[in-house]
Amino acid sequence: MKKSIVMLGAPGAGKGTQAKLMSEKYGIPHISTGDMLREAVKEGTELGLKAKEIMERGELVPDDLINAIVKERLARPDCEKGYILDGYPRTKAQAEFLDSVDGVNFVIFIHVPEELIVKRLVLRRTCPNCGAMYHLEFNPPKRDNLCDKCGTPLIQRDDDTEDVVKNRLAVYNEKTAVLLDYYRNRGILYKIDGNRPIKDVLQSIVQVVGE
Repeated sequence: MKKSIVMLGAPGAGKGTQAKLMSEKYGIPHISTGDMLREAVKEGTELGLKAKEIMERGELVPDDLINAIVKERLARPDCEKGYILDGYPRTKAQAEFLDSVDGVNFVIFIHVPEELIVKRLVLRRTCPNCGAMYHLEFNPPKRDNLCDKCGTPLIQRDDDTEDVVKNRLAVYNEKTAVLLDYYRNRGILYKIDGNRPIKDVLQSIVQVVGE
C-alpha cells in the first residue's frame, strides 16, 4: 500500500526528526517544504528572495508559492510508493489543494506542550554547511559551537529566536490547528505524544502506519 503521510505539529515538535527516520525505514522521500524554501533562499532565486523576507518575520509563505513547489515535487518518480510531507500543508486551503493532487492516508500529529516547544527551538543550533542539527541542552556538539560532522561553526537560525518562535506558535495556533479538525473528520488523524525519547515516538508512529 502506498504510504502518503503528512506530519503535523507545532514548530519544534520533532516532525523533521521523525520524518527522516521514517524515510529511512520505509524507503520513501522525506519532503520538507522548509528545507526547500531555505535552499531557494540560499540560491537567491526569485522565490527564495520572496520567501526570505516572509520567513524572517515568522509568517507563512503564501499558498500559491508553496502549492506549486509541492505539486512539482510529488510528481517525481521517487514518490510513486509514497512520501512524508513535513511542514505542509499548513492551512486548510493547502490541505484541500493536496487532496486534489494526491490522496493522503496517514496524518501523524506530534503533540508537545507549548512551553517545551519554546525551549527546544531557542536552544537549537544548525550547521550551515551540512545541515546537521544540535540542541545545546539535549544534543550538544562535542566541541563548543562546532559541528561534529564537518567542524563548521554552528548558527542559530533567524526563525529560532524567542520572539520569532512565539510569533510562529501564534501563527500555528491561528491557522494550522484547523487542520486537526479537517483530518480528524476524514478519520486519518493519529495523535502521538512527542514529549518522549525519539525511539519511543517512532515506535508509536510505526504502530499506526505499519511495518
